[in-house]
Amino acid sequence: MAAALALVFFYAPLDADQGFLQKIFYVHVPLAIVALGGFVAAGVLAIVHLRTREPKWDMRSYVAIHMSLIFGVATLITGSIWAKGSWGHWWAWDEPTLVSFLIVFLLYATYQPLRFAIEDPERQARYASVFAITAGAFVPMNFIAVRLATAYVHPRVLGSTSNLPPRMALTFVVSLAGFSLLYLTLCAYELAVKRARGRLSALRRRAEQRAGTPETATASRRVRSAAPSLTGAETLATEAGRGGA
Repeated sequence: MAAALALVFFYAPLDADQGFLQKIFYVHVPLAIVALGGFVAAGVLAIVHLRTREPKWDMRSYVAIHMSLIFGVATLITGSIWAKGSWGHWWAWDEPTLVSFLIVFLLYATYQPLRFAIEDPERQARYASVFAITAGAFVPMNFIAVRLATAYVHPRVLGSTSNLPPRMALTFVVSLAGFSLLYLTLCAYELAVKRARGRLSALRRRAEQRAGTPETATASRRVRSAAPSLTGAETLATEAGRGGA
């Protein structure tokens, strides 16, 4: 990210039409690509979950969608700022790239409410995986909209049709790599937090059982959450702890 910022402000040339405002391109477009890539990755992880029935894959799919939603919000915000400075208004409903991304984002915004509405952990994970796979099929729609856009508002940055000058292209690639690594790092942190929370819950439950606390009292204090069930993570964490933690 530091290398990307250095290239953005000190290496990449100013755009002939938009000037300094065009610098937001190196943030907006990588955010959008990483967010859409995360949605597709979540669908792949959901397929693995349905095939193996292992909770860890459902958790990874959940985290991928959660983080992609955050990146999607940042994409919409930076896109609106760019539109205001370039077009004079915050949104353009006749721009297929913007509208298609908004549709995909709103579709995935229903993912967590769907999980929250299902109480049974196994059924929750199964339905969420089916949703992730189905919604993932709509993600390429945004890429096709960019390719078929007649206004050519968004520059072609991928493939043989790229129309970026070499210095801009290098800056964009480094920025894309930086945001991709940021996405993976944040996902790793969130997964680590969920595993630690599952390990803590397992230890607390074991301590309460040794103290003679009824399991029903423990279950009654659990707060229903939209996050995936951590039962599988608790089991894996407990087994890992027995192995020498």
